[in-house]
Amino acid sequence: MQIHQELELEPFGSPEVQPPEQARQVAGERINLSHLDRMTDSTGLIQHAIYSIPRRESGYTTDDNARALRLCARLWGRQPNVRMLGRVTTFLSFLEHARCPVRGFHNFLSYQRDWLDAAGTGDCQGQAVLALAEVLGSGLPEGFRSLARELIESVLPTLADLRSLRAEAYVILAWGQLVSAGVDDVESFENVARAAARRLVECYQRSKRADWLWFESRMTYANAVLPHALFSAARCWPNESYLDVAVESFNFLARVTTVDDVFWPVGNCDWYPHDEAKSLYDQQPVEASTMAEAALAAFAATGSEDCRQNFQRAHRWFHGENSLRLPLADVDCGACCDGLVPGDVNRNQGAESTLALLWTELQHANIRNTVGVDCGVHLAGD
Repeated sequence: MQIHQELELEPFGSPEVQPPEQARQVAGERINLSHLDRMTDSTGLIQHAIYSIPRRESGYTTDDNARALRLCARLWGRQPNVRMLGRVTTFLSFLEHARCPVRGFHNFLSYQRDWLDAAGTGDCQGQAVLALAEVLGSGLPEGFRSLARELIESVLPTLADLRSLRAEAYVILAWGQLVSAGVDDVESFENVARAAARRLVECYQRSKRADWLWFESRMTYANAVLPHALFSAARCWPNESYLDVAVESFNFLARVTTVDDVFWPVGNCDWYPHDEAKSLYDQQPVEASTMAEAALAAFAATGSEDCRQNFQRAHRWFHGENSLRLPLADVDCGACCDGLVPGDVNRNQGAESTLALLWTELQHANIRNTVGVDCGVHLAGD
């Protein structure tokens, strides 16, 4: 197994290499939704951008609109104003429209409002139900919660048939969200989520080797959602072996994505097959965001200081503490560049990247509030 530990970085403490000013600022004090609003029209959230300008020809995806719904539903609980409710309405309406008459949710919608797929991917189903669980477990108006419940119940047969590990992980996280919110009466959902958790463990046991403590024969995208889901499963069903697998796999992921105390995720060029070198680029914001959230779940389960440090590394990746010493976050408008390519930043600021930043900043703000620091969640323009 090759992890590329030979790629050494100059320490940030040295006078020659200092993080940019944004990295030294306390991020998370202000969650700015200006770019999210710029990327959103009356239909929903546009998928891609050219620099900071919405690229209309890219259309919309249920994946992105589900992520936006989850974020705004969570933020509405902190600032329940008319503008935030309007955002929630737009994104929830998109998911309702995405409901496929045959199976689950569509994913790709053209700018002309034509669905481009017969049915969405497994990951799309998982992202959608996770966002709907956020709505159902929230204090949003009853009509919003009732629609979320109806949509979840309508796609349960599709969720039961999912075999994408990440899709199943999102289903587990959705059930965990409902349990945390005290909403545990969604018919058959617990059985679907519990079966998904058991399949994750089975895949892990089949794939793991002495030098490869992972669920698949290669690491690809959004890797951290897999151990994160099992931390959630361990809370829901503590008598099963989910916690052991969650801790072991999370620690392995943290080890292979940390170089000289800097978060260095698996690149999407060739991913990271077992017994081969880890792809170094392109590094995507979704990796940092999912790692940060998983690290918080790991910290809650274990209390390990290492987990807290893993969160900090993933969070700081957005602000310049990364392999290129370049910030991806635009704190003035809440946008995020689309990733790190060899030697530079991808300057486009698409939906997935921006939502990855905003969700991570929200988690960071939660931590600061928990320890009694008055940072709040200040929403620009609201």
